[in-house]
Amino acid sequence: MSRRVRTAVFPVAGLGTRFLPATKSMPKEMLTVVDKPLIQYAVEEAREAGIERLVMVTGRGKSALEDHFDESFELNQTLRERGRDAALAELATVVPTAGEMIYTRQQRPLGLGHAVWCAREVVGDEPFAVLLADDLILAKRGCLAQMVDAHEKVGGNMLAVMEVAQEHTSRYGIVSPGADDGVLVEVEGLVEKPKPEAAPSRLAVIGRYILEPEVFDHLSRMERGAGNEIQLTDAMAHMIGEVPFHGLRFAGRRFDCGDKAGFLEANIAFALERADMAGAVREFLPRYR
Repeated sequence: MSRRVRTAVFPVAGLGTRFLPATKSMPKEMLTVVDKPLIQYAVEEAREAGIERLVMVTGRGKSALEDHFDESFELNQTLRERGRDAALAELATVVPTAGEMIYTRQQRPLGLGHAVWCAREVVGDEPFAVLLADDLILAKRGCLAQMVDAHEKVGGNMLAVMEVAQEHTSRYGIVSPGADDGVLVEVEGLVEKPKPEAAPSRLAVIGRYILEPEVFDHLSRMERGAGNEIQLTDAMAHMIGEVPFHGLRFAGRRFDCGDKAGFLEANIAFALERADMAGAVREFLPRYR
């Protein structure tokens, strides 16, 4: 029986340079898909999976993230005076309970592995999840909840994986696969952003992880990898053979919201899932063919 996953880490210290000038003074995780910021989708996915502690690894200029998950007394009072009860109720679901959300800071942008390492004292000695808000997933049951279900059966490290085009392997961590039942695949190796001709498969790691705390031992070595950064993929690769290690082919559609075209597609896809918007969106879409 694997230990329960209670904590989720959200690395949100990135500068969001691909979305300048929008991200000059606003965190990229606060970019909205329809009417909700990316980070809120990630937090809601974590809560659906039974996560109890939400750890934000922030950086300079990220105060809007903290404000979003805090009470806004003036706004609440205005809505109350105007009888906007539905809006008040929706905002109440955004604010975590006292102590549920914890903030720590990554002082220097040294890579995803370093950002995760910054949360080590909060996570402690138990398995934990990592969610990258840029990877937005549309699914009937959240991707992390699917992973937690599978992790309860097999334990160890687990990654969300999906097939990508051969020419795109240089954008991802790529799995060298072992036994594969069509849903769970054993991870025999990991390569960070390999050239297409050198990729061991087309099975790419996307921004959802469940990791054993021993990953911090490997991250503590501060070894530099691709891009001269401390790569989470490299630390995980050192753990292959130490603990069970699987990739999960999740049910759902992933949108790369770190890419402008992917972000635009996510807005359309999520709008089409909403009863209050789907009709209007379907009506105007043909005008842009």
